[in-house]
This record gives sequence, structure tokens and C-alpha cells, in this order.
Amino acid sequence: MSPQKSIQSSLPIERVELAATYRLLAEFGMDDSIFTHISAKAPASEGDHAFLINPYGLRFDEVSAGNLVTVDLEGQVLYDPKGLGINKAGFTIHSAVHAARPDVACVMHTHTVAGVAVASLKDGLLPLNQWSAPFFNRLAYHDYEGIALNHEERGRIVDDLGDKHAMILRNHGLLTCGRTVGEAFRTMMDLERACRAQVAIMGTGGQMNILSDELAEHTAQQEEGWIESHQASSKPDAEWEAYLRHCKARHPDFDQ
Repeated sequence: MSPQKSIQSSLPIERVELAATYRLLAEFGMDDSIFTHISAKAPASEGDHAFLINPYGLRFDEVSAGNLVTVDLEGQVLYDPKGLGINKAGFTIHSAVHAARPDVACVMHTHTVAGVAVASLKDGLLPLNQWSAPFFNRLAYHDYEGIALNHEERGRIVDDLGDKHAMILRNHGLLTCGRTVGEAFRTMMDLERACRAQVAIMGTGGQMNILSDELAEHTAQQEEGWIESHQASSKPDAEWEAYLRHCKARHPDFDQ
């Protein structure tokens, strides 16, 4: 069963899947009022090199497939059904990645307590467990430059991200991207859980059992092997479809 068959909607699947991520982050307590953003490549019919993003002012639990805003890489709003516009800081971060990484279909950015806590640690994310080990030597870092309103920062963001799919914005939050919406969402969930676990571990005051570089690298390679074999097959993305079904059951209007 493909996502297109799982969710019956008259709207493009790009809009439906992106709206699902907003509702899911709200439900899982990973939103930040009306701030932070998730973007995805817009359907070709909505503009060349355009992407979808949330209308500024809506809570994540108010975002739906039909009210997402379409914007091009220069910041020109192409479609805005509610007339709310977009958050300028969100445009800076997301346009940078979409312009530089044609392989990326979705970019997610969060300000969770655990994510910001780990982003504020000098050592960042540590290889402590099966959630964090897959990010070993595969996690980018970008130094804080204040609220992301300076378009010149875009070049530094993409330089720091490189070809990776996850990044810690120091003193700020988390960012993930993926070749599909589902991939970006799963990566964010894994990164968030890794941060929550690290904060919980550090909070015990006990001695941390940090994995060796060799074991962390081995675990990361295992994860990559699983992802590559899954992508090479014709199997559907079972985990993402499960999330879509959950979203539809809990938020039946998200795809409208």
C-alpha cells in the first residue's frame, strides 16, 4: 500500500505528506508555538524550484494540505490561500537547503527542549546508544549567528551541512532533510529521541558509557546498509505509512 492509496485526498501528495508532519510534530510535542518550519518541494504544477511551507501565524495543529504556502527560492509567494505570508527566518534556512541540495525533497527544523539542550552543549550529540550511534560522523554542525534573517548566512548553512542529512544548529535547534518527506521525518524522530536520551542520561549524574568510535561507526554503517537495501527494493515505506494512518485517525481534516 503506497501513501497515495493510504490517504484519499484530492490534493497533491506533496501537500498531504507535508501537512501530516506538522500535525504529527504538534501531537508529539515537538512544535514551538507558531515558530519553526517544515518544507517540501512543491508539485511541479505550482512553480519551478518552489517549495511548500507553513503559513505564518498558524499553530502546527492548524496546518492542513490546503493552506500550505507555495514560495520560490527568491522569496516570492506564489500561492497563499490564507494571505498570512511566511516567517522570514524560516525562508532563510529552508531556501538555502532547497537551492543547494536538489536531492532533498523535505527539510525539517525544530526547537525542542531536548534538541536545544544538546545544541547548547560544547560536545553536541554523543554516541551513547542505538539512537545516537547512527549519527556518528554523519551529523553536521552550524554555529549560531542570531535569528536567521541574514540571507548571507544561507551559504554558511549549506557549506556546513554538506551532503549530510542531519545537522545541529548550535544554541538553536535541530535540522534534518531527506529524499522523501518520510525520510526527513524519521531522521528527525531519531535525532530527537537521541537528544532526549542524552539529556536524561546526563540528568542521572551517573558516569556515561560512551560507545567507542569503532562500535559507533559499525552501528552507523549497519543503519546505512538497512536504508540502502530498503531503497533498492520496491517495498513501500512501512513506518511512514504507519505514521500517515495514525495522523489520519487522529486528525481527519489534515489532508483537506
